Amino acid sequence: MAKVDVVDRVTEIAGEILPPLGMALVDVEYKREGRDMVLRLFIEKEEGGVSLDDCSQVSREVSDILDVEDFIKENYTLEVSSPGICRPLKRLADYQRFLGKLVKIKTFEVLADEAGNKRKTFLGTLTAAEDGVIRVHLKEGQDAAIPLDKVAKANLEFEF
Repeated sequence: MAKVDVVDRVTEIAGEILPPLGMALVDVEYKREGRDMVLRLFIEKEEGGVSLDDCSQVSREVSDILDVEDFIKENYTLEVSSPGICRPLKRLADYQRFLGKLVKIKTFEVLADEAGNKRKTFLGTLTAAEDGVIRVHLKEGQDAAIPLDKVAKANLEFEF
């Protein structure tokens, strides 16, 4: 099964397992590290944060299904963890949830902020997320409107 297929199927599996446990899937990675592959699930929980017991429970349940379905033919290690304080932002709903927070966004291509400065990295406060556009008030004082389909990577930034 191709990498994309593994990520898609594991996303479906997690989508069935996590909601009844009061958790949600943040991201799935399937990539080579050393000689083997690593299948990494990042989960979150609204109330109380993700505990080690939560990660263990999700790991056992996902592992049981993966063992039965047996669609991953390569050797791999399954890891389940919290996304941490610099949590990635993937979906429009993620951006909407974290309005007012400090974010770092990297784009696939150079874009101009509203002052005309061209850049690929935007650091500032997330002010809006609607109609496929993310708006950020940059640390330098100007604003930027970034189309969601131009975002290569985005995450919350830790504020000191």
